[in-house]
Amino acid sequence: MSVKLTFLGTGTSQGVPIIGCKCEKCQSTDPRDKRLRSAALVEMDGLTILVDAGPDFRAQMLTAGVNHLDAILLTHNHKDHTGGLDDVRSLNYIDRKAVEIYCEERVLRTLRNDYAYAFAEHKYPGAPEWHIHLIDERPFRVDSNRDYGELEWVHDVGYFYRRPDGILVASDNSIVQAPLERANIVPIRGYHDEMPVLGFRFGNIAYITDMSTLPEEELSKLTGLKHLTLNTVGYNPHHSHFSLSQALELAERIGAKHTWLTHLSHTFPKYVDFCRELPPTVQPAFDGLIIND
Repeated sequence: MSVKLTFLGTGTSQGVPIIGCKCEKCQSTDPRDKRLRSAALVEMDGLTILVDAGPDFRAQMLTAGVNHLDAILLTHNHKDHTGGLDDVRSLNYIDRKAVEIYCEERVLRTLRNDYAYAFAEHKYPGAPEWHIHLIDERPFRVDSNRDYGELEWVHDVGYFYRRPDGILVASDNSIVQAPLERANIVPIRGYHDEMPVLGFRFGNIAYITDMSTLPEEELSKLTGLKHLTLNTVGYNPHHSHFSLSQALELAERIGAKHTWLTHLSHTFPKYVDFCRELPPTVQPAFDGLIIND
């Protein structure tokens, strides 16, 4: 399995620079110090998969030149990871596909509340079109959605599918269990304070964000990695994220060839200075960084 991961955003929930902040980091002119909210684009086995769709989704898709997604995986239900989901409307229109979203049941409950209009029985014309695939801690499979039915737009009415007999059938945001056979993605269970969240392993690349605890039994899923991504927001202990020392200790235990730090705040030094503080196998990720399995 060949895997390519592009960091689309490597910042905290406020991003860097923070609105109104005049600190040296926020005023830096180095583009590696400009951090959108955390997200990653994974390309593997002909699939294009997005991990998290936060408030910077639109800018990230435009920067990466994305015009097709086979799936969006959601790590958890906080707004800095789900706040851009309305903007999939552009992909619905251009790609003529419903967007396939993979998430846990607890995340779906939040989506139903935050995006009630997308689940309404009689949807507002042009509301985002999603298919929800429920996942849990079991490895699951993502397939290409290119062979799925194409959406047809009816002006001022909404999206429909055309049956073989030519009849148009209104679309719906169906909810199904993600297939478990021939799994190609391994979920990693962790905790964001007390909130259960997921990271994901794609081949020899693991992407973990927004965790403060990684249970001992999950470490076996992270053996033999080429690349590991871990979150850290600062030097001091934090209730819902790894501190730098915790992230470095965990990186050493896992033993990946390369560890990349993400969800970084403006409390860390500028990129160049931060690199000097870290062990040779650990580096801060930055927006636009590409790693390959």
